[in-house]
Amino acid sequence: MTSKPTKIGILTSGGDAPGMNAAIRAVVRAALSNDIEAVGVINGFEGLINGEFRNLGARDVGGILQRGGTILLTSRSKRFMEPSGQREALRKMNEAGVDALVTIGGEGTLKGAQVLSEQGVKVIGIPGSIDNDIWGTNISIGTDTAMNTIMEAVDKLRDTASSHQRAFLIETMGRNSGYLAVMAGIVCGAEMTLVPEVPVQVEEVATAVEDAYRRGKTHAIIINAEGSNIDTAELARSIDNRDLGFKTRMTILGHIQRGGSPTAYDRLLASRMGIKAVEALVEGTHGVMTGLKGHGIEFIPFKDVISNKRQVNMEYYNMAKVLAR
Repeated sequence: MTSKPTKIGILTSGGDAPGMNAAIRAVVRAALSNDIEAVGVINGFEGLINGEFRNLGARDVGGILQRGGTILLTSRSKRFMEPSGQREALRKMNEAGVDALVTIGGEGTLKGAQVLSEQGVKVIGIPGSIDNDIWGTNISIGTDTAMNTIMEAVDKLRDTASSHQRAFLIETMGRNSGYLAVMAGIVCGAEMTLVPEVPVQVEEVATAVEDAYRRGKTHAIIINAEGSNIDTAELARSIDNRDLGFKTRMTILGHIQRGGSPTAYDRLLASRMGIKAVEALVEGTHGVMTGLKGHGIEFIPFKDVISNKRQVNMEYYNMAKVLAR
């Protein structure tokens, strides 16, 4: 019979995402309710190598539900990519008596979790990524908050775009996934959306801007995911050099998309995944990621998550094109 862990470590790694703190809180309190100690690992896998552990009680995670970012801090560790760094991390865990781990983060974090799992560590992963680019879950922690941040920004930019009759090129995050850009295109009424999954030509964008002007629109909104095949600044210059009716302005939303208080949806999702992660460890399940499937939280093996790539849903992409008419 598999014994439940005695001390669970919690770390956040890679890019921060709103809702990470809610997940930390859920893991800590779920662990304590099962008479398991909880410790935070400061600075992700780098902190694991350095043995930067902090005991966490119920009051230590009070008042963090509404906070963006992560109280455990986050970083990317080159040392952990090497076998020597992994051995040191395992040694520090053993010295501290940490016999299970919950990792919260994106694809890189889950790859790190898989490495530890293959070396015998009981690990559960929780997907935290504003890009929603993690395979095996309908949505990741932080995506909903980022989407609402983008929507609010684009709505404000549309006001000034209409007032001055301009075309606005707005760059969102999304190096490998166009999810944020596509969803923003739908909910913000963009004239065109550019994503990594579908290469386009500058001429196509110029045609969309000119067509919007000819149809009597007071503005044109083009949303460009950072990973698309067209650089936003170059696109702005190219369109501005053409006589298309609208003058062009560019806005790169950047890291503002990562910050802010998590939405109710992200707080609930993070709490559900955090509790489910502890339940899995108590029941002897590990080497998996929590994923939202339909209305339930399921477990997806790390090897499946890592070996598959999530791409934008083309149904949504086509919907954005139809609604732009």
